[in-house]
Amino acid sequence: MTTIDSRLLRAELLSFEADPGEGDTPAAGSIRHIPDGALWLENGRIRAMDDYARLAPELPDGIEVIDHRGKLVMPGFIDSHVHYVQLEIMASYGRQLLDWLNDYTFPEECRFARREHAEALSDAFLDELLRAGTTTAQVFCSSHPVSVDAFFGASQRRGLRMLAGKVLMDRHAPEALCDATEGGIRDTERLIGDWHGKGRLGYSLTPRFAPTSTRAQLDATGGLMRNDSSLWLQTHLAENTGELDWVAELFPGSRDYLAVYEQSGLVGPRSTFAHGIHLDQEMRGRLAERGANLAFCPSSNMFLGSGLFDRLAAREAGLAITYASDVGGGTDLSGLATLKAAYQVGQLRGQPLTAWQGFFGLTLGNARALSLDDRIGRLAPGLEADFVVLDPAATPLLARRHARCQTLAERLFAMMMLGDDRTVLETWADGRRQHRREP
Repeated sequence: MTTIDSRLLRAELLSFEADPGEGDTPAAGSIRHIPDGALWLENGRIRAMDDYARLAPELPDGIEVIDHRGKLVMPGFIDSHVHYVQLEIMASYGRQLLDWLNDYTFPEECRFARREHAEALSDAFLDELLRAGTTTAQVFCSSHPVSVDAFFGASQRRGLRMLAGKVLMDRHAPEALCDATEGGIRDTERLIGDWHGKGRLGYSLTPRFAPTSTRAQLDATGGLMRNDSSLWLQTHLAENTGELDWVAELFPGSRDYLAVYEQSGLVGPRSTFAHGIHLDQEMRGRLAERGANLAFCPSSNMFLGSGLFDRLAAREAGLAITYASDVGGGTDLSGLATLKAAYQVGQLRGQPLTAWQGFFGLTLGNARALSLDDRIGRLAPGLEADFVVLDPAATPLLARRHARCQTLAERLFAMMMLGDDRTVLETWADGRRQHRREP
């Protein structure tokens, strides 16, 4: 006899059904908002979502009802670009990208050759993600296969939907971090076989960025993509002006930075390119044509002095944008902090981010761009039960601001600007409560 694990949450519910647009008022049909809602969970999925008064008569006798009235339930947040192996070098002072790599990142990543360290940091990182309300992330591991095994193992034990991959580098990095070109691909093939599609896990091919891979390694990575269209790919693109100059020196036969990746077949509908600050509109258009997305990493871009991302130029080109923490260059794993920084970047560019666009991006927008929207990103029957319970009175200041708000848009914006991990009362993934804020 099959055991049914079933319970119901009563709370205010908010889920996006489509892109709400750039206006102050969301586009018609783009949101579903239920002030007194019921979310019925069954065996790790959402069975039903409706007004509590309408759904209550259908509930079985004795079902557990969790009363979260006064709280806001949304789909779990998604982080499209983050380095779990950089957790302990967050807030390291005074470097831009290339010096950051040499002075902080590469020495830190050498530590992940040790299984014990990789396992400890995997658990610590996932604890922090869940504390911040993030239920899915696309994650850079280190170049050590054991770092991937440790991360996927920890994610699988918790039933999390995660994308991750082993960093591929065969030059311009410490010897302890560099692969032999063919050896890195063989390790990647083994990891794909062990983890891709197992439970809720997916594999992202992960060349760090063009300067640390030879053409042979990039071409071999493209071969893996062509052989299996279910794989993802993550790398970096046009983050820093010094990086652009270096790429031009290393790949003189390529018309621009993006072409380096195009020539190896790395640009497609499951490709995430982190940053993309220093692109022209023609390059944005080429990315859009192939269905790729740019990961907007605002706190990292400001912390490393990389530049201000032009969000509206990407939208005008039809290019999908995702939102990302980019820890450890980023300064916070919280999706709320990412949106706060994105708003600030937007203000400096004359293109402020609405709360509608921000929360759409953290949920359904990121899920769609990562080809995961058939599983996560909305509150809807049949989808996986990954969601966050937000407390609008989590801090005295937030409670005061919330009491003055007249509309849902005001309340969301206040949470986006004043919220942090304390705002996350609970995080649920795979239908199970995996984090609850200590009182």
